[in-house]
Amino acid sequence: MKKTISIIVTCLVACFFIFGSAHAGKREKFGEDARHKDAKRVSYKTSDEKIRWKMVMPWSKGLLFYDIAVHFADSVRLASAGRLDIKPFSAGELVPAMQSFDAVAQGAAEVGHDWAGYWKGKNEAFVAFGDVPFGLDSEGYNIWLYERGGIDLLQEIYGKFNLYALPGGQTGQDMGLFSNKRATRMEDFKGLKIRTPGWYMDIMNKLGASVIPLPGGEVYLGLERGVIDAAEFSAPAINYPMGFDDITKYAIQPGVHQPGGQCNLFFNMDAWNKLPEDLKAIVKISAKETQLWSYSWISNLNAKAMVKFNEKVEIVQMDKATLIEFRKTTKIYLDSLKAKYPDVKKVLDSQEDFIKEYETWRRAKSGVTPWSYETYIEGNLTQ
Repeated sequence: MKKTISIIVTCLVACFFIFGSAHAGKREKFGEDARHKDAKRVSYKTSDEKIRWKMVMPWSKGLLFYDIAVHFADSVRLASAGRLDIKPFSAGELVPAMQSFDAVAQGAAEVGHDWAGYWKGKNEAFVAFGDVPFGLDSEGYNIWLYERGGIDLLQEIYGKFNLYALPGGQTGQDMGLFSNKRATRMEDFKGLKIRTPGWYMDIMNKLGASVIPLPGGEVYLGLERGVIDAAEFSAPAINYPMGFDDITKYAIQPGVHQPGGQCNLFFNMDAWNKLPEDLKAIVKISAKETQLWSYSWISNLNAKAMVKFNEKVEIVQMDKATLIEFRKTTKIYLDSLKAKYPDVKKVLDSQEDFIKEYETWRRAKSGVTPWSYETYIEGNLTQ
């Protein structure tokens, strides 16, 4: 009897899964992995050629950006069993930092790593692939790049310079300003001498600040000697070795200028085209692995760095009215860029369309930010 019941139950369960899955919904499957079809019909064979490439960058060995670039090279070497060996050169070892773009475009090196905003003098749209004030955060960059055509636009802009590009490092939200003057309201920023590059530099000037775009290596001395009152550089983990907290009193948050810091890999187009197909696949997978690893790695270090910063400087937040005013000024500025530069318009329109469409889901899922129990029940529900 027990055996008969067991057989009946098994049949009922099987029927549930067979018929239940067939009739569970009225629509077809929602979404697909676009790569799957290509992966099913691989037509190339494993190459036996050993290739040696040089990789240049604007980073010194003391910066975590350098480690991200090295991580990519290591991933390629491991996955290819050494058949493609990419040797990293830090800034100045092979070419000066700001000549790395041209070195790869011209074939003096095969690979480069960057923060794309450095190349705004070549095409203003490059900045949008590094960060946009009040723009994409880390989650947004990953979705936009991989699922909303961002990579196609990335490759279109780099392609104008004989380069093939891939996302290659996400460092999360930057800190705001290390400062010796407390600034939380809009009027506090007027006349403040600030170090910041890119589009944020123009925005701060429009808001009445006085921006001095010092190179990264000169920021500490600038703060120490009073050449500048405040400075932003990067994410907490990248800022910590710089020692800004030794010579400032405040860390003014949030980093509205860079909700998600994006790095990229770029390859000489001729070298890329000559690369065997199996190695191209390894490079692409290694680049994505680096993109996703770097965010987890940096975010963990950021948390530790902020604990250390909190011991030495006062972490202050800009008030709501100030953030809204910043946002309005940013909107006016970005719209002016879109009117002037077609490539900027094309890229920003794509990002903004995604942000708008994602808004419904972002709003619906708010309220469950993983704060500690004590922090949540105090009423802190969102980030």
